[in-house]
Amino acid sequence: MARALRWLAALLLLGLLAAGVAAFVLQQQSVTPRALAPYIEKRSSGHNPLITGLGQWSADLLVRLDRGDVVGGAPAIGGVGARAAAVPAPAAGTVRLVSTSDDARRALAEAAPGDVITFLPGVYRFERTPLTAGRAGTALAPIVVRAAAPGSVTIEMDLAEGFQVSAPHWYFENLTIRGTCKVQANCEHAFHVVGAAADFRARNNTIVDFNAHFKINGMRGQFPDHGRIEDNTLRNDSVRETMNPVTLIDLVAASHWRIRRNQISDFVKGSGDRISYGAFAKGAGSDNIFEQNLVLCEARLQGLPGQRVGLSLGGGGTGKDYCRDKRCIVEQEKSEIRANLISACSDDGIYINSAAASKVTHNTLLDTGGIQVRFPASSADIEGNLIDGDIRARNGGAVRLIDNKTTPIALLYAGYHPVRSLFANPAAFNFSWSGEPPRRERGADFVPDLCGAVRATTLSYGAFDDIAACFVQKD
Repeated sequence: MARALRWLAALLLLGLLAAGVAAFVLQQQSVTPRALAPYIEKRSSGHNPLITGLGQWSADLLVRLDRGDVVGGAPAIGGVGARAAAVPAPAAGTVRLVSTSDDARRALAEAAPGDVITFLPGVYRFERTPLTAGRAGTALAPIVVRAAAPGSVTIEMDLAEGFQVSAPHWYFENLTIRGTCKVQANCEHAFHVVGAAADFRARNNTIVDFNAHFKINGMRGQFPDHGRIEDNTLRNDSVRETMNPVTLIDLVAASHWRIRRNQISDFVKGSGDRISYGAFAKGAGSDNIFEQNLVLCEARLQGLPGQRVGLSLGGGGTGKDYCRDKRCIVEQEKSEIRANLISACSDDGIYINSAAASKVTHNTLLDTGGIQVRFPASSADIEGNLIDGDIRARNGGAVRLIDNKTTPIALLYAGYHPVRSLFANPAAFNFSWSGEPPRRERGADFVPDLCGAVRATTLSYGAFDDIAACFVQKD
């Protein structure tokens, strides 16, 4: 009996050593449990039931170790795309009230600088042809399309493209826009911002059920630079059954955009490669900033197949014909991702692909694959981030790490998540601290707070000092 117990103990020890060696190798190869799980499942499928069953069990175990229990039911967090109050009407301008869909089309077609096209409360339905915004406003007299109060106007679109914006200085405010296509592949974009449409702004809108809520790209050598997407709620209420790209903010070849204080969630692609993104900037643009966004890859649509990435500089790459320089030597240059809270992603929270001189500063990443910097064209300064996962440089990517708090990949294989344990219940999207937040010993350059609060002199790691500030009503 004693001899048998010794053999059993020896076998157990060998098993633990083998598991430790395997975890170390996977750490060196930058393979997270959530990335290994679908590979094992795919490789074991189609074999005899024993192998298939073992592969499925192993994949499920890896996902549980990495991701924990799924809870779901994410509430909106105020101050981050939750529309606490309406954007006020411009102080000057010609107000054009519209009460029917035909009125709206006519007002857009005849718009002049300074027009304030205001939808009266109600539901408006548009089919067949896009709403064209092709007449230019000016910097001092933009053309504004709005509802007087959030929630008072719903625009239903059975269209491949909703608003087609091809001229500068158009602003859209306080609208609820919903894709209603029976075939989801037919509802591509709520907004297509293209060519000369510089200084586009979308503020305080709720947009639901499109493949790419915003599609931004150049046309005939012109690029819609200096745009803003602020304080919007962007989501899908069901899986997008489409082979087409699913990325809620799809920014290609444009520069100097500010994408901030939005709530971006539930962008699950159900067909094709099943890879989707919350938002990305690519196509040889520069100086784009993603800041103070709440990205919940899986808020209500959880545990489904596919890879979902939070935010990216470079995305999945761009065909040369669509690049700003027609070469895409780099996908992005001098762009930043800062003060974002990214959670519940089946793949990377932040993905840097061929993006040079990037800055990734003071983000909080929970239940994601961490941060990946990939390919020789990529370089990134990564500072002050709080990551339930690790930072990986692959395929020649270069990183300069400055005081981040991370979790080594090997620990994830043991189901150990020290960063996640800093929060009350991140699986239920309760991001309150469970104790005192970890603070940096030295300061950094300007770092905004996710919730818009003034940050403490001694900065906490990550996107915010106190998530409670996000629930304060803002006038």
